[in-house]
Amino acid sequence: MTFKVKGFAALDPKSPLVPYTFERRDIRVDDVEIDILYCGVCHSDLHQARNDWKSSIYPVVPGHEIVGRVSRVGDKVTKFKVGDLVGVGCLVDSCRHCHPCEQGLEQYCDHGAVLTYCDTDRYGDNTPTFGGYSEKIVVTESFVLSVPENLDTKAVAPLLCAGITTWSPLHHWNIGKGSKVAVIGLGGLGHMAIKLAVALGAEVTLFTRSAGKEQDALRLGASRVVISTDEKQMASVANTFDLIIDTVPYTHDLKPYVPTLAISGTLVLVGLIGDLEPSITTVPLVLGRRSIAGSNIGGIKETQEMLDFCGKHNIVPDVEMINIQDINHAYERMLKSDVKYRFVIDMQSLKA
Repeated sequence: MTFKVKGFAALDPKSPLVPYTFERRDIRVDDVEIDILYCGVCHSDLHQARNDWKSSIYPVVPGHEIVGRVSRVGDKVTKFKVGDLVGVGCLVDSCRHCHPCEQGLEQYCDHGAVLTYCDTDRYGDNTPTFGGYSEKIVVTESFVLSVPENLDTKAVAPLLCAGITTWSPLHHWNIGKGSKVAVIGLGGLGHMAIKLAVALGAEVTLFTRSAGKEQDALRLGASRVVISTDEKQMASVANTFDLIIDTVPYTHDLKPYVPTLAISGTLVLVGLIGDLEPSITTVPLVLGRRSIAGSNIGGIKETQEMLDFCGKHNIVPDVEMINIQDINHAYERMLKSDVKYRFVIDMQSLKA
């Protein structure tokens, strides 16, 4: 059984997104149906719409930062009821029995987690998954998240990607009171990394190539801004940081940053999917037991912990609201980094 849903989709890599009506599966016994209120706009949406990663399945209905209210539940659902404020992030299922899944790390599922869009529902009828640029979504209750009601609902959506992408390394590397953290890049990911690290009690520094970012970084809670192209400023923070969160989404030189790590410090890449160039010298790694690592979103348990933490500390991203009809223009602005710091679609505009 299926039902029709309205949304916006990319029909091929070259064309703009257009209104699109498609079929969603009806709810199974463990499913939750959600009326989507808001959907964040992620760089991944643009990459998938344009097939930049050569993995897109058309038509693409993007959107994996979804906030809405439960409208129906299956007969065996126990975690949610109609009217609950909920979220759906980048994953809508996994194998649930491999070693990563049993640890609550579904994003690293040995068999591949089921993505919210541009994937296939492997536990039903192998239908394609479609994302949050739409009226409704149906997801198994195990991959639905509770959203704290006290947060500004229209600003919550980017927590489900930008938020968890930066929370997961902070959590994994035990960042807390007294930790020293640096963030490379001040965009959707970077501004969330600052907010979350500060709330955890860390002293936070922003690395940037642009002197114009200082006022914003300090407003977000950073205590210092270092211009990464200034050798004197970089030398002044040598051997300092327990963790550096690198949010830059394109190839860049890591060599200037590695010596700023403290002994046993880690630089973790969360923005770049691709090759590192130029090559890294191992000298500062070996002589300081430093590491370069990567991290990818977070599991369901960890994402819920992040949402609860944000509810407790009243943390939401800085967002700009748009109508779905403006999505193609928003993509062009996003390419120019012309947003502070995430677009969120008011899905009520779809009714227009």
